[in-house]
Amino acid sequence: MFVGHYAVGLAGRSKTPRISLGTWFLAVQFLDLLWPVFLLLGWEHVRIAPGITRLTPLDFYDYPITHSLVGALGWSVVFGIGYLLLGKAEGPARRRGAILLGAGVFSHWVLDFLVHRPDLPILPRGPYAGLGLWNVPAVALSLEAVLYGLGIFLYMRATRARDGIGRWGLWALLALLPILWLSSAFGPPPPDVNTLAGSALILWLIAPWAAWVDRHRIAV
Repeated sequence: MFVGHYAVGLAGRSKTPRISLGTWFLAVQFLDLLWPVFLLLGWEHVRIAPGITRLTPLDFYDYPITHSLVGALGWSVVFGIGYLLLGKAEGPARRRGAILLGAGVFSHWVLDFLVHRPDLPILPRGPYAGLGLWNVPAVALSLEAVLYGLGIFLYMRATRARDGIGRWGLWALLALLPILWLSSAFGPPPPDVNTLAGSALILWLIAPWAAWVDRHRIAV
């Protein structure tokens, strides 16, 4: 799952005008943003195994810190507390934002559960879960496309551009995400794990781009 995660961020931003789209994108992809860092540190591991599923060549055999159920719940709490301490909203709005952003972090695990084969640990060392829709490409790709389209619709309905950055910067971002998604699904596998992790770090740039664009849009 890739653009499906960003769909949750777009939908969440449409309901929380005081929370930036950049913050939402950071929340919904938080687990995948931490994952390449932990790969490079040697705390988690992955194998490149072409053919292991029809849509990804990656064997996620060891990622309990970021992608176990208990790990995802823990990172959700951490992110929510972070927003309570640093968020710009006040009072009930800040508490509501913390809860929603924490739920956004956890939504990552829920959506991954739909597409991963049974490699998502519940506890750090199992049991393992996953419905395996990556082995049914027509369903997996259609599901992500529908989610992404719905997220864009909700965000566009809730905001409007106040200048060219808010309009064309947004559309450039929204076009880039599916390009990255489809290239990872249908492109050649990465040559090695370090290259995979290094390229995945580029995703950290998506959140500030989204925050920049969002500042140039106003609530409807």
